[in-house]
Amino acid sequence: MLTATVTPADLQRSVIAVPPLARRTDLTLATEENRKLVEDLAIGGVHTLLYGGNANLYHVGVEDYPALLEMLEAIAGEQTWMIPSIGPDYGRLIAQARLLRDRRFPTAMVLPQGFPATATGIETGIRHAADTFGRPLIAYIKQEHYLPPEALAGLIDAGAVLAVKYAVVRDDPTQDDYLRALIEAIGTERLVSGIGERPAIDHWETFGLNAFTSGSVCIAPTLSSGLRQSLIDGDIDTAWRLRETFMPLEDQRDSLSPIRVMHDAVSLAGIADMGPMLPLMSGLDDAQKRDVRPAVAALRQAEIAAR
Repeated sequence: MLTATVTPADLQRSVIAVPPLARRTDLTLATEENRKLVEDLAIGGVHTLLYGGNANLYHVGVEDYPALLEMLEAIAGEQTWMIPSIGPDYGRLIAQARLLRDRRFPTAMVLPQGFPATATGIETGIRHAADTFGRPLIAYIKQEHYLPPEALAGLIDAGAVLAVKYAVVRDDPTQDDYLRALIEAIGTERLVSGIGERPAIDHWETFGLNAFTSGSVCIAPTLSSGLRQSLIDGDIDTAWRLRETFMPLEDQRDSLSPIRVMHDAVSLAGIADMGPMLPLMSGLDDAQKRDVRPAVAALRQAEIAAR
């Protein structure tokens, strides 16, 4: 596992996978199934893994957190950069940051807290968590004006924040005044497009965000990596063509649930048995699986053909 101090350039070393987390029927961590997914991602050239929303870390208790960290260290390859998440509430934010302090992870992401929270309170909480952890964190922005641009700039200047996962959904990703304001405040090298392949090309071309996260990369890492390489090469036509292979599954995720669909999609693709989801979430029912299965199969078949 990579443990060196993280730089903004590290964000661009591969597509940033946001994988689900496999569990046994008793809800304990399924180490070998999680390892299968990590290894399949590596075959497709993906070596940066961010465990957050798709892994349902919102519901992981403090007492279970050390086992999660131990497993992530155990299943990481030599070139794998593992990024766990902390929070979202203040109690877990600080308690989990304290548990991370003696581990080798170079950073962690702060899960976003909606109600009850204020922008000033979020800024203070991130500062406290970074101080407790002793290393800079990744901020996760999912809603409009979650943090004012000047507050985020201050967190970066103070060494509390390394990067930002930007995931505010827009009908037209090219029209985003909040993102423009963030870029004016902190530049682009620390901003990561955080909503998968759907807005990745627009974010790359319109705003200059040269890194992106993906959940569906867990089904097709070679194709997602190819999309990224096409953008680097300036081959936009190929990037758009590759993007289209992801849209049927992304449509299902947007229609049903990005997290739940992604969790079960890995099982449906035959990559690993992800098992049940940790409550308070639950997996897809049989009818939903029937709806999702064709999109998963088509994307996985395209992936196998590309290898």
